Amino acid sequence: HTQGFLVKAVDNILRLDWSAMRVPPAMLMAEMGGMVTAITELKDKRLVMLLDVEKVLAETGHFDSDELIFKSVQPITQQNRTVFFADDSSVARNQISRTLDAMHVKHLSAINGRQAWVELAKMADYAESANLPLKNLLQVILTDVEMPEMDGYMLTRKIKADKRFNGIPVLMHSSLSSASNKQLGKSVGVDEYVPKFEPQKLSQTLARLLA
Repeated sequence: HTQGFLVKAVDNILRLDWSAMRVPPAMLMAEMGGMVTAITELKDKRLVMLLDVEKVLAETGHFDSDELIFKSVQPITQQNRTVFFADDSSVARNQISRTLDAMHVKHLSAINGRQAWVELAKMADYAESANLPLKNLLQVILTDVEMPEMDGYMLTRKIKADKRFNGIPVLMHSSLSSASNKQLGKSVGVDEYVPKFEPQKLSQTLARLLA
């Protein structure tokens, strides 16, 4: 099915690079009820806030609280599997966590691409110092597309350019699921592309990558 988000009017259309977006201060996030995932300041000093549309859809559609969605997720038979995921939406992070928990898969996470790259680089450094293949510690990386400071495309480029991550597939998990978005993902090296809010499809794809 298709979900829509209707607004009364559009005041301005802005073209901004994701590297210009910043994670909002904790005070602002609390004040806005977690509805803002990124902010940036324009040249005229106006503040632009990015709305977490996924949170709006989750609260209006109530699909994130439907236990039946996650009950159909099957645990994997392999042990000691770990997935690292990056997403700026608290709703998406919660859904991914619940999916991985139902699969009995360990997981680590970050709230944007830049934080993800810092943490992934630390893991790679540790594996290198311990003389271990990184894929022994981490089996799949999952990333959103649109995130402040560093988007999923740039994160994927960095991962694919670093030979320490060889053999670790990157799964792109996004509400942007058109053919053009999937093609752009493939062009930067994404191994799999799964639309958001489909835990069953996500778990099936992860199970195949973790086998």
